Amino acid sequence: MSEKKDKSKIDNEANNEDEKVVEAEMISDEDSDDVNVKTLNESDDGNDNTDLENQIKDLKDQLMRTLADSENLRKRTIKEVEHAKKYSHITFVRDLVSSVDNLQRALESVPDDKSQLPEPVKNLIIGLDIVEKEIVTTFEKHNLKQICPLGEKFDYNFHQAMFEVPTKDSEPGTVVEVSQKGYLLHDRLVRPAMVGISKKIEDIEVKDKKTDEIE
Repeated sequence: MSEKKDKSKIDNEANNEDEKVVEAEMISDEDSDDVNVKTLNESDDGNDNTDLENQIKDLKDQLMRTLADSENLRKRTIKEVEHAKKYSHITFVRDLVSSVDNLQRALESVPDDKSQLPEPVKNLIIGLDIVEKEIVTTFEKHNLKQICPLGEKFDYNFHQAMFEVPTKDSEPGTVVEVSQKGYLLHDRLVRPAMVGISKKIEDIEVKDKKTDEIE
């Protein structure tokens, strides 16, 4: 009888130990699950933060590009407006200076001695001379300048050579005659000056001698 009780007691203790082991394993599994859940939550939070940072970076980049494009457009618009103010009427100016050329040619054809001319004609010439001077002054006021390079070195940027004049009085390449004045609007050429440039007489003589030898 005593042996049965001891055996029963031992079995109960073994069962209790087994139950404790099972409970410990269950608690360990629960703790492991909690750790895994926390790890997953932390990983998700880290991914979300990274995505948000990338989105913020992209938005900042787009904003900076948009601001840069807007600034470039503003500067380009200002430049185009200034360009239009300066040069939009260049075609009109080109046509206008041709009329001024005709007026100046008419005044240049007037004889130096006006004493033999009738009084009304004298007054007309005086009036035309005043008009011509006022036109030139108005041109200069609006940054339209005449190019009259008599005595200057030939410059292909502003002059157009029409003929050569053999002479010893000027260095070769000097403008010795102006057939038509040129005009400059601000820094843009409206029309080049039509000029004749000097040339050494020696060059002409050498050329003629070579021609004679060939013949």
